[in-house]
Amino acid sequence: MKKSVLTRYRVMAYVTGVLLVALTIGMIGKYALDVDAAEDFTQVVSIAHGWLYVLYLIFAFDLGSKAKWPVKKQLWVLLAGTVPTAAFFVERRISRELEASVEDGAPEVAKA
Repeated sequence: MKKSVLTRYRVMAYVTGVLLVALTIGMIGKYALDVDAAEDFTQVVSIAHGWLYVLYLIFAFDLGSKAKWPVKKQLWVLLAGTVPTAAFFVERRISRELEASVEDGAPEVAKA
């Protein structure tokens, strides 16, 4: 597996995670704090998060298929973009796991 596959996934995990946290803060501002500007903010961020989450799904699925993950693990990674801050923790765990596999010389994960 090429390192670029992991890099694309990592970038989209961070982007998706940041947008989801921003959306959560915007929703709190909109509904709990009744901030007027939060409505426009949440609309823009929700659209951006929605489209970029689709890219995240594509890149995460590509990574999982190349790493030959079981379906349960694949679903866990795909759903990480829907829980605020989960994408950060899952990305870190997956990156460490795959980097360790490359260092160990695992056959299913070849060096770039």
